[in-house]
Amino acid sequence: MDHISINNLNLLKKEVDLLNKDVNIIAVSKTFSIEFIKPLISYGHIHFGENKVQEAIEKWTGIKKDFKNIKLHLIGKLQTNKVKFILPLFDYIHSLDSEKLAQKISLEQKKVGFKPKIFIQVNIGNEIQKNGIDKENLNKFLKICQKDFDLDIIGLMCIPPNNDRVEEYFKEMNELRLKHDLKELSMGMSNDFKLAIQNKATFIRVGSKIFGTRNI
Repeated sequence: MDHISINNLNLLKKEVDLLNKDVNIIAVSKTFSIEFIKPLISYGHIHFGENKVQEAIEKWTGIKKDFKNIKLHLIGKLQTNKVKFILPLFDYIHSLDSEKLAQKISLEQKKVGFKPKIFIQVNIGNEIQKNGIDKENLNKFLKICQKDFDLDIIGLMCIPPNNDRVEEYFKEMNELRLKHDLKELSMGMSNDFKLAIQNKATFIRVGSKIFGTRNI
């Protein structure tokens, strides 16, 4: 099983490099035990993503002490009552989606003396059931995060609607990134990472294409 994930990662890297060698691959390791992840760490992969705070604490606290170059990304929904547990374990937060959460992160980063790199999650498809900042409110929200809360906002993130307009949403995300003078763009997963990279994604979040199908 160990060599399979490494082979899968290498195949993915080849596909990514053909499009843009500078794209960062986040190996989304949610639900997979650390035994599945260790071969990739030993192989030299740096970026890993988790969705749930408690699972990440149990899996990564010890590993990150031993491998200080690891960059851990929180890519799932972050509840305000969990913020006190995530710093400095997580280096990146991809799912900032409210002013209340921004304030909580701001207070916590002052307490621990660590500023995570943060993506603002944009509800690019204006879906009622999804989290994220509306496009119309993005400029105001960004200024509040930077000026009032002193957050290190490095880019934007989205989970586009599952329809045939995915490329349009990715293109619009890049336009928003440029408009707001942000460097990074987190978008694209196992099924659509090529379209994301073609539309200037700098981080892609890939799980099953590396680790295989999840049991849950």
